[in-house]
Amino acid sequence: MATTTDKIPHRERRPSMGAPIVDIQGAVGPAGISRPKHKRTLTGFGAGEIKAVEASIPEPQREAWLKHQVSGFKDKDGFEREVVRHVETTLARSLFNCDESAAYAACALALRDRLILEWNRTQQRQTFADSKRVYYLSLEFLMGRALDNAMLNVGQKDLAKAGLAELGFRIEDVIQQEHDAALGNGGLGRLAACFLDSLASLNFPAWGYGLRYRYGIFKQEIIDGYQVEVPDYWLDFNPWEFPRHDVTVDIQFYGNVRKSTDEFGKTVCHWEGGEMVKAVAYDVPIPGYGTPTTNNLRLWSSKAASGEFDFQKFNSGDYESSVAEQQRAETISAVLYPNDNLDRGKELRLKQQYFWVAASLYDIVRRFKKTKRSWKEFPEQVAIQLNDTHPTLAIVELQRILIDLEGLEWDEAWNIVVNTFGYTNHTVLPEALEKWSVPLIQHLLPRHLQIIYEINLYFLQDVERKFPGDRELLRDVSIIEESQPKMVRMAFLAIVGSHKVNGVAELHSDLIKTTIFKDFVKIFGPDKFTNVTNGITPRRWLHQANPRLSELIASKTGDHGFLTDLTKLNQLEHYINDKEFRKEWAEIKYANKVRLAKHIKATTGVTVNPSALFDVQVKRIHEYKRQQMNIFGVIHRYLTLKAMTPEERQKQLPRVSIFGGKAAPGYWMAKQIIHLINSVGAVVNNDKDIGDLLKVVFLEDYNVSKAEIIIPASDISEHISTAGTEASGTSNMKFVLNGGLIIGTCDGANIEITREIGEQNIFLFGHLAEEVEDLRHAHVYEKQHNIDPDLARVFEEIEKGTFGNPQDFAGMISAVRDHGDYYLVSDDFQSYVDTQKLVDNAYRNQEEWVTKCIESVARMGFFSSDRCINEYAEEIWNIEPLKVEADQAAAASS
Repeated sequence: MATTTDKIPHRERRPSMGAPIVDIQGAVGPAGISRPKHKRTLTGFGAGEIKAVEASIPEPQREAWLKHQVSGFKDKDGFEREVVRHVETTLARSLFNCDESAAYAACALALRDRLILEWNRTQQRQTFADSKRVYYLSLEFLMGRALDNAMLNVGQKDLAKAGLAELGFRIEDVIQQEHDAALGNGGLGRLAACFLDSLASLNFPAWGYGLRYRYGIFKQEIIDGYQVEVPDYWLDFNPWEFPRHDVTVDIQFYGNVRKSTDEFGKTVCHWEGGEMVKAVAYDVPIPGYGTPTTNNLRLWSSKAASGEFDFQKFNSGDYESSVAEQQRAETISAVLYPNDNLDRGKELRLKQQYFWVAASLYDIVRRFKKTKRSWKEFPEQVAIQLNDTHPTLAIVELQRILIDLEGLEWDEAWNIVVNTFGYTNHTVLPEALEKWSVPLIQHLLPRHLQIIYEINLYFLQDVERKFPGDRELLRDVSIIEESQPKMVRMAFLAIVGSHKVNGVAELHSDLIKTTIFKDFVKIFGPDKFTNVTNGITPRRWLHQANPRLSELIASKTGDHGFLTDLTKLNQLEHYINDKEFRKEWAEIKYANKVRLAKHIKATTGVTVNPSALFDVQVKRIHEYKRQQMNIFGVIHRYLTLKAMTPEERQKQLPRVSIFGGKAAPGYWMAKQIIHLINSVGAVVNNDKDIGDLLKVVFLEDYNVSKAEIIIPASDISEHISTAGTEASGTSNMKFVLNGGLIIGTCDGANIEITREIGEQNIFLFGHLAEEVEDLRHAHVYEKQHNIDPDLARVFEEIEKGTFGNPQDFAGMISAVRDHGDYYLVSDDFQSYVDTQKLVDNAYRNQEEWVTKCIESVARMGFFSSDRCINEYAEEIWNIEPLKVEADQAAAASS
């Protein structure tokens, strides 16, 4: 909670200049005096104030300021001068001890200085325009490395490359020094990062709000084939963030609710007592491509509200608890997705979510109040997008601010709330929809639970009026689930509290309307629900990850215009039969495979042949994504090769199976899948009979910068989730944009990719989404579950101990054989194996394969995150981009 009024008479004393006060038996000072509190200052001005302040500045001051105004480097000499200055003054190093990490730091700081100038101008421009802004709330922002992205977006990479070369460094080595920002894990966070890039590149006034995790989710190490989680110390040096120690918000937890009556006879609720934690803002500039617009990502870090150190406890010998409050506070923003297998983990997760949304809303409301507008204009100035259910408490928090702190009537406040929020759903799995127990919310956020119950009551009364007597419907759509204990269904709260709900692929949006949210479609009508198919930013996923391919495309399309209008890729179809173009295309793919082969050798010690077919599945490890089916398929291939004569083997196509991804720390089955992959690799990679015909590689600690090496090198990538379980997927788009083909199920965005690139350019297999429920029912209730014979052979080989202790993998086999095969591994296995044979045959015909790849890339224009953002802006947010003068845009890309 952002404290604006104090309920107890409260006096602040000035910081003590003398001896510290210690606890003595009995009182040593008057009651009600707090420790010294940090006084926050106003950050920035409203549109009206900034004009008045500007007019009041005396002319001599203005002249002096303008005369010495900083300007970013304009040429190579200017860049070198900035780098050397930062090496010698910021880093206190010299020509003699400047290594690659120091060169990275200085280069990043030189570029950051330039970004700050555009960042400040962007904020001023947006404040002057006083137009509607969008705020994107996401628990994850998987940003990747910032230096390369920033250099490309401001058009300075060639200049920096030449400058660094003169100073004695290769730009590739310098870029490698940067640690990935550990602010996310999977597709949810990468989508948020792509959206920030597009919002800036399209000149929309937008802010991102997230948490500044000190240790990320975790750094994955593979030891003896097992995943081991270690802290990810990514913040050792981060030149891309700015601590805003003047932007702090006090957030309240626990306590109790007191009711009183004001002078007008209205009941007023006061949330009192409990614990305070301070949120401190850290800002990260987000540069747009070829535009001066540089938007802001604000991340919140947690600190103890009363300061870091309790002097009284320390002086009385209680050293450990003198810092306990600080340690307890800092755990809130320590780790992304703390393990919630324990109750304390659940409480920490909920604490994290409220801390983040309360600080963000305080900031958004503060910014709005500076405009001096009436509250009814709030939705005309503010659009807030909830990226999945994690920020759903923002709906309750805004309602609390409006009714408890600003004194609005319930109906007026609720109308503002609903018209402000949009909700993006990312799952069709009912078990993946967030729920929090009522006792936990009662304990942690007592006032919010009261408001949730009121929201639910008014909603159910409305449903009863529309559908009188339908008690089953009331039970099914209630935000409160009548279980033991009662649970708050966050997705239902997000639907009720938003004016638009969107899915992220056509199949997904149709499925949520016909399955998990079908009752809400009945209540609100179909117009509340829409689809915005996900997309990716071509700036990072083509221009940055695959520079040679980007340059080849630019040479045929005339310029780099395809990076801002991806539909221009369709011009490549004119060159499908151009021999030189095809030759260079194939050479670029081979060079990318050589680069990945070197990375594999350096990190795993396994030697792979770049001429082999590279088969890649890199994503979060989860049973529904079916990495287990992939590795069962690999074992099947291995057994088939082993059964051949040496002469038959020589005719087979060599293949490298590449896996990567993290398993959640508490997800036992996913960790077993990783163990099996590594165990199979240990056997196959050392089998002299097989040699180069099959290699199995698990790349540890998969992240954005590793994806930038892996994705351009893929020949075939696996997107093989059980039909109807993957909302969209975005890695499928990245692989195809880089000239790789897909083997996949009819799930998520695979369907729309097929429609765009043509069925002849994708390898689809498996049952359809509409068949899944009947198959599951037959497995469990009709006992119609015969294990595929080829899969049964794979299971026998695992149980013989070929790949290590069979007990280690018994759970994985049992899930398929004895427990209903929920993810239909056996049902789809034969289709999967047969389709892999089609892949082998297609790859043998390299001429035809290259044609498929070029056609696919040429038809990927639809899958740009720029198209997504324009759809959100038009259908959900109702915002316009800010006009940027042509000369400013030219200066940004010069």
